[in-house]
Parts: sequence; C-alpha cells; structure tokens
Amino acid sequence: MATTPRKERLVIVGNGMAGGRLVEEILQRDPDRFAITVFGAEPYGNYNRILLSNVLNGTQRPEEIFLNPLSWYREHGVALHAGVRVTKVDRTRKVVRGENGIEVPYDRLVLATGSSPFVPPLEGREREGVFVFRTLDDCEAIASYAAQSRRAVVLGGGLLGLEAARGLLTHRLAVTVVELGSHLMAQQLDPEGGKMLQRTIEAMGITVFTETLATAVLGDRRVEAIRFKDGTVYETDMVVISCGIRPNVELAKAAGLPVERAILVDDRLQTEDPDIYAVGECAQHRGTVYGLVAPIWEQCVVLADLLTETRPEARYLGSKLATRLKVLGVNLVSLGSFRDARPDDEMVTYSEPGRGVYKRLLIRNNRLIAGCLLGDETNAEELIRLFSEDGPLPEDRARLLFGLGGSSAPGEVTQIPDDRFICSCNQVTKGRICQAIREGHATVSAIASATKAGTGCGGCRSLVQRLVEAYAGEAALDPSVDWYVPAVPLAKEELVAEITRRGLRSVSAVLQELGNGSEDPESKMGLASLLRSVWNDQYVDERDSRFINDRVHANIQKDGTFSVVPRIYGGVVTPEQLRRIADVAEKYRARMVKITGGQRIDILGVRKEDLPAIWRELGMPSGHAYTKAFRTCKTCVGTEFCRFGVGDAISLGIQVEKRFQGIEFPHKVKLAASGCPRNCAEASTKDIGYIAVEDGWEVLVGGAAGSTVRKGDLLCKVKTHEEAIRITGRFMEYYRRHGKYRERTHAFVERIGIERLRQILVEDSEGICAELDAAIEEAVRAYRDPWLEGQEPVHPRQFAGPELVVLP
Repeated sequence: MATTPRKERLVIVGNGMAGGRLVEEILQRDPDRFAITVFGAEPYGNYNRILLSNVLNGTQRPEEIFLNPLSWYREHGVALHAGVRVTKVDRTRKVVRGENGIEVPYDRLVLATGSSPFVPPLEGREREGVFVFRTLDDCEAIASYAAQSRRAVVLGGGLLGLEAARGLLTHRLAVTVVELGSHLMAQQLDPEGGKMLQRTIEAMGITVFTETLATAVLGDRRVEAIRFKDGTVYETDMVVISCGIRPNVELAKAAGLPVERAILVDDRLQTEDPDIYAVGECAQHRGTVYGLVAPIWEQCVVLADLLTETRPEARYLGSKLATRLKVLGVNLVSLGSFRDARPDDEMVTYSEPGRGVYKRLLIRNNRLIAGCLLGDETNAEELIRLFSEDGPLPEDRARLLFGLGGSSAPGEVTQIPDDRFICSCNQVTKGRICQAIREGHATVSAIASATKAGTGCGGCRSLVQRLVEAYAGEAALDPSVDWYVPAVPLAKEELVAEITRRGLRSVSAVLQELGNGSEDPESKMGLASLLRSVWNDQYVDERDSRFINDRVHANIQKDGTFSVVPRIYGGVVTPEQLRRIADVAEKYRARMVKITGGQRIDILGVRKEDLPAIWRELGMPSGHAYTKAFRTCKTCVGTEFCRFGVGDAISLGIQVEKRFQGIEFPHKVKLAASGCPRNCAEASTKDIGYIAVEDGWEVLVGGAAGSTVRKGDLLCKVKTHEEAIRITGRFMEYYRRHGKYRERTHAFVERIGIERLRQILVEDSEGICAELDAAIEEAVRAYRDPWLEGQEPVHPRQFAGPELVVLP
C-alpha cells in the first residue's frame, strides 16, 4: 500500500511580528508542505506591536490589534504553544525543548526570538511603579497604575518612548520625557528636526529634558521621585523605561551559533547551521540589525520563498528604511539615516517653526540618500519612490519638498503608477489596492483585511483612504459607511440638498420622505443636530428626537443627577458671579463644584427639577457643556497682565465666545487663544486655536488633546481680531456643511487636507467665502439661550422628576 509522505517539520521559535508573518507567508505559498509548530512566550496569538500605544491611550481595544488570534492557528493546522518559552535547541538531536518540558523535533528551525527592552543600570528599579513598554501585559499594567497616579516620567525619547508618553497623557497625567541624547528621535531626525519636534510636543503639555541621565528611582516601596546624574531629584509617581531594545540571542548562543550584536545570517537568512534560520530583530544581516517592521517582513517574504522552494533564487540583500509614522499626532516621514552623511553631500532644508514643519533631504550624486518630513507630508509618496528605487532627482529641489504639481498632491492619487508601493511595510502596491477595491473591498479596514495595507506602522492609511475615495465608486462593499445617519441612505451633501429642496424642517418629515424605515435614536439625534444647523430658528423642534441632555440642557450623570456649567466668557469671572455659583451650589446641595479644563465651573449632582431655579438664580447663560456645539474659548491673560504677552488673548477669546456661543456642529468644538508663542492656553491642541505672534495671530485648526492627541494645522496668519473671527466663522460653517456626524475637527481636517482648506477658506478658490460668511452670520443671529426654557418650559414635564434614561 502507498504511504503518505511525512511532512517536513518546521519549528518557529517566536510568535511576534516576524514569526507570525512568516507562518502566513508560508501558508500562502504551500499550505501542505510543512507540519508547523510555533512557540510564543506570550499567552496570546500574534498581535501588531506597533499599535500598543493605541491600546495604552484607549483608542483601540487589545482584541483590535490582533493579526491572528489563537483560533486562527487551529483553523490553519498550526500547533501553537502559547505562553511557552523555549529553553534549549539541541542541534545534535534536532529537537527544541520548551520550559514546560515538551520536546518538538524539527527538520527546519527558524529563530524569530525578537528583542527585549534595554533597562539601563538604574538604582531602585525594582520599586513598585517602574515599568517597561513592550507587550500587551505591559500596557495593561501601565494603564492600571496610571489610574492611581498624577505624574509619570518616561525614560527614552525615541519613537516608542514618545508613544508611551502619548498614551500616558490620555490618562490625564503630567508627563515628562527624559532623553540622554541631545535631541528626540535620534534614529529618524537630525538635531534641528528633533528640537522642532520637542517644541511641538511641549506645546501639547509634555515636559522634555534632553542630555539628561537618570541614575536612581527613589521612594520607600513605591516610586516617589527619580534622581538625575547632576543630583536633581524630580518627583514622579511612576517611571516607564523605553531606552531601546536588545536582540534575544541567548538561545542561539547556548546552541553554539555565531552571534555578534544579533544572530549572524547570510543572504538566505541562514545561520551557520544549514537547517537553522533567523529573521526579525534577533537577526544580524551584513552588519545590520533591523528594528522596523518593513524590513522584517521583507525578510519573511524571502525566507518563505526559500523554505517552500517557490523562488529558490530568492535572496535578502538588505532594506532601505522608508517609514511613515505619526508621533503624538505629528506626521513624520523618515528615509534612510543622516548618520551616513559625507562632507561633500548636498543638503536641502526647509524650516517653518511656527507650523512645526521641518524638511531635510540628503542628496549624493543626484540620488536621495536620506530625508525627513516633519509636520507636513506633501510629496511624501514621490520621495519614498525616489528613495526606494534610487531614482534620479529633478534639478528643481523645491519640487522634491513641495510637489509643485507632482502626482502626490491631494486629490491626484489617480496619477500614482500602479506599481508604486502604497504600504511600504507590507510591500502593497497601488495596483493591488485598486484590485481589492474592484473586488468589493471598499473601506480602509476591508482593504487591510484583503491586502494587509495599513496594518504595519499605519502611516499609509490616509493614502489608502484617498484611493478608496478615488476608485471605489459603485464597487463600495457597504455604501452605508458614507451615510450621515443609518436611517437615511444618503451622504451628508446629498441629504442636505434633499432637505433644502423639499423644505424638510423636522426629523419626522426627513424620516418619512427620505428614510429607510429605521427610526433608531442615534439617527434621530444626528438629524436633529443637522436640521438645527440647516434651518437655524426655522427648525421644527420635536423633543423626542433629542437625547436627554439636549431636552433639559444639562449633562446627565451616572446616578441620574445633572451637572450645570454656566458660560464664563474667555474664562474671566467676576466676584459676584462666583458668589452666585457658591450660593446656588449650597442651596441646591450640589455634590461637587469643579473647575473644568476649559476654564469654567461645573456644578455637579443637582436634580432635574431644580434646573430652572438654578439657572434663574445664576443669571448666567448656558455653557452648552452637554451638546455638540461651541463649548469654550480658553485664554491666557495675554497683554492684560503677562510680561511676555504680545496679543490681547482675553479680548479675542471673549469676542469669539460671545459671537459663536451655542452654534451647533457635527461634534463639540473647543477653542483657545494664547497671547504669545509660549502657548499657555494650549491653543495648538484645540479644534480652533489662536497664537499671538509679533505681527498678528496664527489661526490653527484640527488640534486635539483627548483620546487623540494632534497639533493643529496652520490655516493662516491674520493681523487683527476681526480677521481672526471672520476666518473662524468660515471654517465653522464649512465644517458644519461637510463634517460627518460625530466627526471631530482633527479627523475632518485630516480628511479634507489643510492645503485644500486654505485654498477654499483663505484664497476663496471656490468663490464661496461670502456665502460662508453670510451663513454663519445667520446662525449667530438665531442664537437663543436654551436656559430661558426654565422660565417657559416647552411642555409641563420637561423638568419634572427623574425619568428612565438609556445612556448611549
């Protein structure tokens, strides 16, 4: 009888980014060739380590960053020993031994052991509150400890350290980054770029110390402070160490394999032993150890070709490092290394400190050797192509930095060649993405599942989105992703056009004439907000379309009580107003009186039936802290008192707040005015911000400092308060018209593009500025303080007793 030939036994030690990807590549080529066994030190499937900072800052759940969960291995016939470290490789017997005593024989062995955090010699590092930032478990431990802390120090100013700082910032901690070198992100930026990045993230509220060495962690049992080499003692509640990585080579050393900084491999990614290979951060190829995902996955492609004999001639010849990153919300493109510079090289540099933009290119023999784009990715695709292909450069170097008609200008993605890599990490071309779109994968997440584009560093996802917008057309897999609300199958522009054409002034009228039969509460709330923006005081208000907050003009709390936030223009309050706030809080037994981050006072824990009396006795208008509307314009004291002030921030803030109070938007809008570039009001991380400079004001849009941290983009510079208010009104009205429901301005600005916004709102390229000015003026005139309803309720039970509320 014929016998089935035994499959080759392939053992992979390591289930990280390299090991997991190698399994995928092998199964794609020949799923029946090997009996595959994988050992992973963590008790999970394979996850995207690059996205750990998103887990730490709360924008993604742990399960959302898994590339292959545990079930995937079972479904593909892969034996995974999750949570089992390998303790020995017996090359004589060709056996791998796990810490649980299990022995697995191999015909081929791949070491993908990755790396471990480098922990510098630090006295007291065993104290409670000291962490490294490398794994999912690390994220959970850091987040848990942050909940009971007020201050955190991050040791290390590289990419991972800054991402850890970003995550801690969202936990409302005072965060300090300590870097031993002269500047941040030394692997990607030169000193000038590093200093500019430092100024940008300091404006977000993070303190940065460079050229500073930590020598000891102080405290009895828990962390209380950290001591620097110069003797300075700096108070902190926790320390996160992110000082680089060290390849895990102990297993290879013990097996007698040659090791220098990492495990030595040749162009076949083969060690000295012909049956043992190494890939990823534990492998040293031609003197280089790679720590970025793109070269690691390139290695996996080559090794899969060789192991399956799909392409026996395949060789790994090294990688050109081209990465797109987002550091604390700031875009960064990094190409090569400036450490390779020679005295006779050509340097092309552009610096715009006011916008946080820095660009530098290193050119040799008319070829791009290294480059960085910080704060502005204009022409990034073309630069990546020229760098990767070693192509000749145009004589006009300005075209390299700014495009000037090049194919990567916003909206011109159709001109990008099909063979151009869009996702460098995964080597996914534009042609492959367009093919996926034609097959019905018409969202960024669907394309990621089909092609893996965007699952590496994530820097290409905005470009993938532009490709979807340009090519999806009728191929969209789920057209509802573009609907403004689920109950009406229309995008926002189409919906507004139909509402206007048909004169639909109520939610019920819209649902009756345009709806798909669904009347979910979310759709009703979205339509109510939209109709108020379209019709202003002509809107027909149906209170059952509103969430409880909008029905009673106060913010419901988890215990069913409400909070009251009166408007305090520009954060300036009088003694008489403070007395009234105190009297009201005492009289109506408020459970807490709290100063908010927007320079207002929140009276918490009051009963619904007391709201009308509270409003009447306060004698102050609503602060709209409960709805998707203009919230506040935070200010510093500006020229009024500050010796550094160059602009009257208080006057501007009060004018802005009095003009735009109560106007509704797709989401809440927060503003700030800073009287000098020191930016004490944190204007650079607001939806709209004003920063005074010597010759006027910079107007920034699209900033954020919540679960997403982003520095606003410079829309324009103006000389007067009147100009600032006019351009603000234009941006607000354009956002009201084109923003998606629940889309914050930071996402809106990234989606539309700051260059396009500048053309439309400042240069009037579409000839609509006068129309926008008139529309926002109409919205301003329609303002009525909603707290006046306390004197004349819309219906008898508007402020009566508690009611059963289902929170969204």
